[in-house]
Amino acid sequence: MRRFGMALLWLGLATAAHAAYDIDQLMTDLAGQKGGRARFVEKRHVALLDKPVQASGEMVYSPPDRLEKRTLLPKVETMVLDKDMLSMERDKRKLTINLQSRPEALAFVDSIRSTLAGNRKSLEQSYALKLQGESAQWVLTLVPSEPAIAALLQRITVTGSKSQVRHIEYLQVDGDRSEISIEPIEAQ
Repeated sequence: MRRFGMALLWLGLATAAHAAYDIDQLMTDLAGQKGGRARFVEKRHVALLDKPVQASGEMVYSPPDRLEKRTLLPKVETMVLDKDMLSMERDKRKLTINLQSRPEALAFVDSIRSTLAGNRKSLEQSYALKLQGESAQWVLTLVPSEPAIAALLQRITVTGSKSQVRHIEYLQVDGDRSEISIEPIEAQ
């Protein structure tokens, strides 16, 4: 009888621990991430095209607000987000945008930057958040609450494990979508 009671207690604690995993805990886990490098594969599904457009390369995240995406295939392209400045370089052409002057673009970019930084307050300025799963495998859905963003974007779905973001899907209002799969590169 004592073993049965202990098993029930353990089951109750395990259930409580499972139930306790919420957005605050996820944001704490993500905020504890020290950044790093990762490989990515991005597939863009566009209604006008017969098959997805694929790109791949590396990303470097330096918390809390620097993200570099270096596309290697099919064509070299670099995008650097440093605080509110977005710099892009492709075919020896450079473009720099201050995102403060483009609030919709800033909110879009902040969806990934704030998720990586575990910044719930920033995310909730533009999105309603919904979390499913547990620490080992979670799905965070961001639904735009800002009308200007909602006119373009239906939702963003971010999946991961513990403090690692592994997959991001952007679903546009017109049905086009982008999927980014992320594989961390172990530090040498």
